[in-house]
Amino acid sequence: AAGKDPLEGQRHCCSIAQLHEHYSLGYPDLDELQKNPQPLIFDIEVLKVEAPGSYQQDPWAMTDEEKLQAVPLIHKEGNELYRQGKGQEAAAKYYDAIACLKNLQMKEQPGSPDWIELDQKITPLLLNYCQCKLQCEEYYEVLDHCSSILNKYEDNVKAYFKRGKAHAAVWNVAEAQADFAKVLALDPSLRPVVSKELRSLEARLREKDAEDKIRFKGIFSQ
Repeated sequence: AAGKDPLEGQRHCCSIAQLHEHYSLGYPDLDELQKNPQPLIFDIEVLKVEAPGSYQQDPWAMTDEEKLQAVPLIHKEGNELYRQGKGQEAAAKYYDAIACLKNLQMKEQPGSPDWIELDQKITPLLLNYCQCKLQCEEYYEVLDHCSSILNKYEDNVKAYFKRGKAHAAVWNVAEAQADFAKVLALDPSLRPVVSKELRSLEARLREKDAEDKIRFKGIFSQ
C-alpha cells in the first residue's frame, strides 16, 4: 500500500487483507474496484495463423518425447542462422535446444548412463552457443561455459580453442597461450590455426604496447 513500510510485518498479503489492515490500497480506483468488483472482459486479437505442425512450442510446454524430437530441428535452425551471420538469433536457438536437454537431464541421477548421454548431447550445442557468443564479443560468457565443459571433459579440443580465443580477447595472455598449447598437445594438426591465433595475439600486444608508450610518454618528466 502506498505510503506504508514495505517491510512492515515482513510478509505479503492479498488486497482484501490489505484493506482490512490499512483501509486502503493507496489508490482510489483500486479501492473502488475492491468495494464494487466488476467482471473482467478480455479482447483477443489474432496476429497470425500458422499451418498445423509449424508452431514451435516453448520447451517448458513440451512433453519429454517432444523435447527429444525438437532438439535436432532446433539445432539445425541454429546452424542455418549462424551461416547467415545471425549470431544472436542462432545463440537463442542453441539455448532452446540446451534447455530441452537440461530439463530432461534434471530428471536423471547425475553421473548415470542416461545423464551422461544427455550431457554429451548438450556439449556440442553449448560449444555452438559459445561460438555465437565469440562472434557477439560476449567473451566472459564463453570463458564460463568452456570452463564448465573442461571441468567434465578435459580432452575437449574445441572448448580449449574457444576459451583460448576468449582469453586472448580480454587480454588474459598467459591463459590464452596455455589453452592454445593444450589444443596443440591434443591435436597437432591444428597447428596452422593455432599459430594464426597466436600471431594475432602478438600483433595486438605490440599495438597495445605502442599505444601505451604514446599515452604515457613524458608522464614522469612533468
